[in-house]
Amino acid sequence: MPPPDPFVPLSNLERDALGELSNIAMAKAANSLRQMVQNEVLLSVPSVEILTSVAATLLVAKPDNPRLVAVRQDFAGAFSGRAMLIFPERNSLELVRAVVGRELPLDDIVDLEDEALAETGNIILNSWVATIANLLKSGLKMSLPIVIRGDSNQMFESEYSTLVLFLHIKFEIRQKQIGGYVALLMDIPSLGELRSLIAGFVKSIT
Repeated sequence: MPPPDPFVPLSNLERDALGELSNIAMAKAANSLRQMVQNEVLLSVPSVEILTSVAATLLVAKPDNPRLVAVRQDFAGAFSGRAMLIFPERNSLELVRAVVGRELPLDDIVDLEDEALAETGNIILNSWVATIANLLKSGLKMSLPIVIRGDSNQMFESEYSTLVLFLHIKFEIRQKQIGGYVALLMDIPSLGELRSLIAGFVKSIT
């Protein structure tokens, strides 16, 4: 049987399966972050979709807040690509304040920002990719996290960025609501392979 066409929109079953896998992963990430910040952390994934890199670029572009901050990690194995945790710049500052647990002067936040973002991104992206890989019975290796800044066009400049598996995420840390995105940039064969693995996962639970 040929692999699913990556350009075909996700079916309801695929979307539900990816949503379930993503929320399992985010629950694990939230538990790890809870131990790090010594406070309640809630993470959820309201929606999952496959987009072209152009559509993803438009989705994260905010006219009133064009600057974005992202944590980037590449992964390789049964399928390969790039995982990114993306925030509007002002949201990233809120996240750092929430992670360190106190109001800090802007100069101090800038000093701590990359370290706090890299650690937070590493926890979330590793939890997401590792959970997906484990549940789909497929090993993946992750690179070290890198913090990058730029506009939406720069975020999706990649050899992997033909298509994007795009997750909206919601944080709640120390009663602060912080919105962001997780994006998996993948080439067509890798995304086709991922959809084949998801199809197998759906079949195993239905």
